[in-house]
Amino acid sequence: MTTTEPRDAPGRQRRVGFVSLGCPKALVDSERILTQLRLDGYAISPSYEDADVVVVNTCGFIDSARAESLDAIGEALDANGKVIVTGCLGAQAGLIRALHPKVLSVTGPQQYEQVVGAVHEHAPMDRRHDPFTDLVPPQGIKLTPRHYAYLKISEGCNHKCSFCIIPSMRGKLASRLAGDVLGEAQRLVAAGVQELLVISQDTSAYGADLRYREDQWRGQSVRTRLTELCEALGTLGAWVRLHYVYPYPHVDELLPLMADGKVLPYLDVPFQHGSPRILKAMRRPAAAENNLERIHGWRAVCPELAIRSTFIVGFPGETEQDFEVLLDFLREAQLDRVGCFQYSDVEGAAANALPDPVPVAVKAEREAEFMAVQAEISRGRLAGRVGRELEVLVDEVAGATAVARSYADAPDIDGLVHIEHAPGLRPGQRLRVRVTGSSDHDLFAQRV
Repeated sequence: MTTTEPRDAPGRQRRVGFVSLGCPKALVDSERILTQLRLDGYAISPSYEDADVVVVNTCGFIDSARAESLDAIGEALDANGKVIVTGCLGAQAGLIRALHPKVLSVTGPQQYEQVVGAVHEHAPMDRRHDPFTDLVPPQGIKLTPRHYAYLKISEGCNHKCSFCIIPSMRGKLASRLAGDVLGEAQRLVAAGVQELLVISQDTSAYGADLRYREDQWRGQSVRTRLTELCEALGTLGAWVRLHYVYPYPHVDELLPLMADGKVLPYLDVPFQHGSPRILKAMRRPAAAENNLERIHGWRAVCPELAIRSTFIVGFPGETEQDFEVLLDFLREAQLDRVGCFQYSDVEGAAANALPDPVPVAVKAEREAEFMAVQAEISRGRLAGRVGRELEVLVDEVAGATAVARSYADAPDIDGLVHIEHAPGLRPGQRLRVRVTGSSDHDLFAQRV
């Protein structure tokens, strides 16, 4: 799109282009920045050419993400010339400036005020504008629909996983007080949000850094601890979905809340592997836990529980026996949703120095075999839902057809429920459906 009004025209509303890369935690950072810029009177540009300045929120977790971020910065510079960089890769300002010396500003993750300040400096407003007009989706970022929202409960991480450099980029665990989190959740629900997606780097560790301090909400005391937080969130009437939950013993306390309908029976647990030997080499927290026993215990309390996870294949030293142990874990665990990544070196990670790297071709073969096993598991679990009734949340509507999600489906990463012959539905609506069919990843249903 080409602007019909020069960027420096007197009284023109300033526009910000935005590119958001990486995980949902980065998306939350982006939305905070965008919200403040809108309140300050800026519009969001759908193109580089029409923007007065472009913000690139980067990811720096693995080499491919770093390359994508650096390419995005270069693309924005070529198209616009005025670029502000933030996010995880921003913690390596020297690298960014060496490749892209013309960037205006570089900041690390969570530095919202500095980013907004840089926008004001390099694209100052001539006058105040109505912050609620001319709002269009920015380039490179899918704005969270009003009916669901990410709720970040902490920053940083205290773990020292050998393949990860997140603590060096985002710092140590820093939990928000429970009253602060619950106040934000209450405002979101009052604004019409139907689903709260609780995220952090390690959701299970929430509050440990504050020694589970008591806080106030609605005139009552509430501990800054995951179980108590979930109990309170469950009173707001919205779906509550938990992400990045490590399998510590105290997570068992959440299952009765799920069985009682206070929290969605859904856990996103980053198991990463099934071989105790590889988990030890990864320095994974809870590596000594019997995860299969824990999964069986969770499902005994809450049979409806849906579990999603991510795994790494081809970690240095992973033998064929380790890989078979992983596949056996997958078959017994019967996880509902699974992602798989080939191991790749991350600059600064301890795992780079480990011996016996797995050849690239072997990593690719193992990923393909892993996903084939999981596809069969997913197909069977979804087929087991045919004929049942489910509550779903509508995301999109096209005529008489709607795309929705069940309790087992997080937005953007899990499957969908396709509803046919359902005129009059609207995004954000919750309703009951009967499942009529299934595929490897999705369900098909009719309105009850």
